[in-house]
Formats: sequence, C-alpha cells, structure tokens
Amino acid sequence: MHIDMDAFYASVEQADRPELKGRPVIVGGGHRGVVCAASYEARRYGVRSAMPAFLARKNCPNGIFLPVRMDRYREVSLRVMAAIGTISPLVEQVSIDEAYVDMTGMDRVWKTPLDAAVETKRRVMEAAGVTCSVGIAPLKFLAKIASDLNKPDGLIVISAEETEAFIASLPIEKMPGIGKKGLERMRKMGVSRAGDLLKLPEKNLVAVFGRYGEGLMRMAAAEDASEVVPSHRAKSVSAENTFDHDEADLTVLKKWLLGQSDRVAQRLRRIGLKGRTVTLKLKRSNFTIQTRRQTLSCCTDETNVIYEAAVSLLNQKPLGGKIRLTGVGVTNLLSEAAPPFWEKLEARGERGHDLEEAMDDLRHRYGNGIIRRASTLDLT
Repeated sequence: MHIDMDAFYASVEQADRPELKGRPVIVGGGHRGVVCAASYEARRYGVRSAMPAFLARKNCPNGIFLPVRMDRYREVSLRVMAAIGTISPLVEQVSIDEAYVDMTGMDRVWKTPLDAAVETKRRVMEAAGVTCSVGIAPLKFLAKIASDLNKPDGLIVISAEETEAFIASLPIEKMPGIGKKGLERMRKMGVSRAGDLLKLPEKNLVAVFGRYGEGLMRMAAAEDASEVVPSHRAKSVSAENTFDHDEADLTVLKKWLLGQSDRVAQRLRRIGLKGRTVTLKLKRSNFTIQTRRQTLSCCTDETNVIYEAAVSLLNQKPLGGKIRLTGVGVTNLLSEAAPPFWEKLEARGERGHDLEEAMDDLRHRYGNGIIRRASTLDLT
C-alpha cells in the first residue's frame, strides 16, 4: 500500500479550524514567498504548491492565506504514522505525509487488502482528523501511482491480474520522474502510454534518458524489485525564512538565524538526534544561493551552539548585497545513544541543555508560542 495524505498542510488547518472546511485555504506564501500547500477548493482556481504567492492571490482572490505551522504538521504526522503502524509492522515513511506499507504475510490479520486499506483510512481519520488516499498494487511504484488517481479520499486497488494491462494503458506522464521536458521527449519518440515503451529498442530509450531509461523500461514491463524499507533516519534538519523585504542589516539577519537555530535544535531533540555540521544558506536579492558549512568539534542539539556557528559563517565574508532568505541546517546526525566524543560536559553546557529541555516541555504542553527568545520577538 501507498498512503498519501490529501493536501496535508491545508487539511490540518481545516481540521484545526472547522470554519475553514469547504473554503479555499492556501498555506504559505507571505508577501513574496511561494505556496506550500493548497486545499482542493483552492486548487479549483489553479493554485498549486510551489506557485509564487502573487500568482496564487491573482488566481484565487478569495483565498485564505495562512502561515506555515511546521511543528503542528509534524505533530499530526506522528499521529498519522502511528495509526498506519497499527496496520502492519513494515512501514516506510518517505515524507511528512506519505508512507509505504508492506502487507506481505498480513492475510491472517486482514481478510483482503481492501479491508486493510479501508481500516487504514478510518484509523488515520480517527487519529488525526484528516483524509488520506490509498493505492494498493503488487509493485511499489504502481501503488504510489494508484494512490494519486482518485484524490482526495481515494482508494484504488490494482490486482496482480490487472497489473500488466493497467501499466500498458497508463498515460506516460503518470510514470515516476516524467517531467515536462521528459514528456516532450516522449511525445517526439511516439510514446503516449507506458505500454508504448515496450515497442522501443531499449538502447534508444537509454540514449535519450540514460540509466533512467532502463528503469522506465523495467517499470513498463511490470518489473520492480524495490522493497519497503522501514528504517529511514533523518539525514539533516533545517529551517529557513523568506523575508518580506530584502535585508542587509546584520543585526536583523542574526535575529532570524537565532530563531532558525532554535527551531532546528527543537527538532533535533524531538527526534533524538545530534548533529556535527552546521550549514548556513543565503539567497540573495538576485536569487543566487550560497551555502557555507562548519564542522563542530562534537555533535550538538543546542540552540546556542548551532547559532554561534551560523553567525560565524555569516561573518566569514561580506554579504555582497541584500539577502532575500536565510536558512540554518544541521547534518552529520547521530543518535543520542551513540558514544559521545567527550567525557564530560562543562557545567555551563549542562545548564544550557537543561534550560532548552525545560523550554521544550513548555512548548509541548502549551504550544510553541508560549515562550520565545526575547531578541526574536519583533520578527514575524
């Protein structure tokens, strides 16, 4: 099974605020950002994720624009994945709002795959108050395609007997990885459906698409050896903001870096990881992006340590112009259970960590807005 949440961020907002149900909700954007998610009501106006905010407002003047609440979406995602985990022990979460489930050997628990899918949808709704779409198929890539065919709140089952015929009739743009340029190339090769790929010499497909062409040919032939892999650990944690106005004031930029460092540190502590490399991301007013990295002497999940590294990276070179976006990330992650690189923390470090854990507890109990660092209070 492939489970995909329906317009996840927007659906969470509608679940939290029932008065928004049935209305065009658009998450993200700000004055100059991009859309992060759009409810299906907003999509009827042509609003899509990654669309510039100004265009979304033009297409949907009555849209309800809401700020991104990433911590809330992660909280709901945890509930969703916990509910999915009650269906089968083999769950591969691939993003905040989608997962694969291996149902092999689960026939003693569920009478049919359809029964399992129906119960999955019920449990997700009960746990999180949002809908999901489910695709069931013998092949992993095909289950993902199926989950997207009847959104929202969809359910498609493709049996083993139907697989070859289904793939053969599948519009080529539905195959994984076929973008706009790839579709144009396919049209030039006379390919409109996945079954048409099998009529081509494989060397021709490889000549145009490289190794991806080999993969396409295997999928068209109903071959997919990929398995559900339950253990996926985060490789990085990051936070960024696009400003309402381009900024060159270092004092203001440092305030944003503090807030971003705090969000990253909170996330690291929540998932039980520490990181050793801090990355600073800068997007200039001309949209060019620069990243700077610093590897620490030991792993950390503390705001001040991450922030100090980010500021050090900011100060490395002159800005060279105004900044449109800043971001802070941490990589080279290790579990807290891994052996430390040092024997004993200094007393100041221990107190700092205790303080941050106390702040985490307050936020968990009363929401993220209950406590903030004073120097970031004037930031939106």
